[in-house]
Amino acid sequence: MKPLNRKGAAMPALAFALALIAPALAQDMLRGVDLTLPAYSSSDYSRAEIAALLKAQEPGAPLDLSGKSLNGVDLSGLDFSRVNLRAARLVKTRLSGARLDGAILDQAWMLEADLTGASLIGAHLFSTQMQRARADGADFSRARIAGDLTGASLRGARFIEANMAADMKNQSMGLMRAVLASAIAEGANFTAADLMSADLRYLRAAGADFSGASMQGADAAGADFTGAKWDGAKVSGLDLDSARVDDEAAPLLKDAKGLRPARAK
Repeated sequence: MKPLNRKGAAMPALAFALALIAPALAQDMLRGVDLTLPAYSSSDYSRAEIAALLKAQEPGAPLDLSGKSLNGVDLSGLDFSRVNLRAARLVKTRLSGARLDGAILDQAWMLEADLTGASLIGAHLFSTQMQRARADGADFSRARIAGDLTGASLRGARFIEANMAADMKNQSMGLMRAVLASAIAEGANFTAADLMSADLRYLRAAGADFSGASMQGADAAGADFTGAKWDGAKVSGLDLDSARVDDEAAPLLKDAKGLRPARAK
């Protein structure tokens, strides 16, 4: 008996296999990490202490919170612009409405963090762990993102001119790229974003705007792109196997692979 998709139609064996292994792949960076340890479940500072440190910053000398544990703290609305949060632990931290413009978040742990409405314009997120984070309405415009956002909620988020492409120069730990597998990005704006070789498998992006985006070689098998905009998008080699795409978009996606216009709904 063949596996079925959400509409009850038979799924190709490859797509079904990807659906099974995607969660395991998303856990690669989590293996051997005990999230119950204090480093991932407690905080070195209270909100008041962080607010005081931010206020005491000297001009041109951004606060350095690299490697600090800030798990579960309510830091919503605070201004972390250009702050160094490299390898910081922000598991389940509330950052809704916070400003993180230009912040360094490389290798930060932000699992299930709340970034609703936050601004991360020009932020740097390399090897950042953001699985199941909530970032609805957040602004990642012009940010460098090569992190894991598997299962994240990104409804209405902005990724305008964001660089989410694979880093072909740094592959010692595997291909570093933006991973949005099984994320929810309905109505998100990816205008002119670089998504080359990004992992978009099973992305829910109905109504999203990919106008002018570079998506060459990206893997979007099983994704939902109904109502999405594709004007000027570069899609050579984009894998749309079992993806849901409007029939009207087929001419704009002629250079993609795996698209079956007759099945596009």
